[in-house]
Amino acid sequence: MGVLCAALVSVASTGAQSPNAAPATDWRQFRGTPRLTGVSAATLPPTLKLLWTYETGGDPIDSSAAIADEVVYVGAGTGDLLAIDLASGKLRWKYTTGNLIGESSPAVGTEAVYIGDEGGLVHAVRRREGTRLWTFKTGAEIKSSPVVAGDIVLIGSYDTYLYALDARSGRLRWKLQTRGMVHATAAVQDGLTFVAGCDAIFRAIRIADGTEAYQIESGAYTGASPVIDGDRAYFGTFNYEVLALDLKRRTIVWRYADKDAQFPYYSSAALDGGRLIVGGRDKVVHGIDAATGKRVWTFPTRARVDSSAVVAGGRVYIGSSDGRLYGLDAASGRKVWEYEIGSAITASPAIAAGRLVIGAQDGRVYVFG
Repeated sequence: MGVLCAALVSVASTGAQSPNAAPATDWRQFRGTPRLTGVSAATLPPTLKLLWTYETGGDPIDSSAAIADEVVYVGAGTGDLLAIDLASGKLRWKYTTGNLIGESSPAVGTEAVYIGDEGGLVHAVRRREGTRLWTFKTGAEIKSSPVVAGDIVLIGSYDTYLYALDARSGRLRWKLQTRGMVHATAAVQDGLTFVAGCDAIFRAIRIADGTEAYQIESGAYTGASPVIDGDRAYFGTFNYEVLALDLKRRTIVWRYADKDAQFPYYSSAALDGGRLIVGGRDKVVHGIDAATGKRVWTFPTRARVDSSAVVAGGRVYIGSSDGRLYGLDAASGRKVWEYEIGSAITASPAIAAGRLVIGAQDGRVYVFG
């Protein structure tokens, strides 16, 4: 992903629910669904109010929350995986990983919650009591978020591998080596997992055995996770572009770029109603026609936007490093709501059960409804 990679190794749908939306009751992983669509079927009040906050200990929160069965799961910068009651904000349990937690965000399975840490460990934690089920050691830090695909947990590591682990035991099913760190979260569709990476290659991998189905040269370092929609994949790059790939023809369909503001895209895109919505390090949220790659609207913030957008009820919710959480009309990009936290927001919203949950760099979890 451009300089970062080198340094480390070095129209919105307001009618029928999108089939790619996370259910109204749960947001079980980063971007809500295995296709990483960033869309929730939940309904939020027109004007959100802060319901409660939870102080995790002061270290920045880069991890995005998951929500399942009225419980919020979030990785704190302190290295703790927290389970917090969604209604009251009271801590249910705390699991200490022993390392820092960065951008890796929890994924909730049937029996366990999964997360990676910066010491290279993947943790499976029992949902009910918060005790360790198993751990798996990779060769370097983990910033990728886990994805549960049936009985397999998929997760990338900075050791250049994408791992498939048995969800119950943590046993290695397979691992596939890339040519760079695996920073982005893998997407899943129809028996394949897709990952874009620091080696400038977009890969499709068979989940059953870890063999590579095909690859597409993107031509740029990629920190963002891809959103998958049928025969299309979309993601931003460190070469100042957002790309649309045709997965059947294995070609780049269009490139979106602002010639006057050449900044990387680190945020992962949301896709709803034929519109792609993505934040940029140009301090702007971009609404792009998914079919043509043409700009539909832009919304300027006061600092870089590394937070990834979530769409719910025809509105876009996204944080900015300017310390504000924004609500935008998905069709026009017009601001309809904002809340000033006062500390940079790089984590992404989680929306379920009529609530929006997000962590900030001040070490607090904020819940709105």
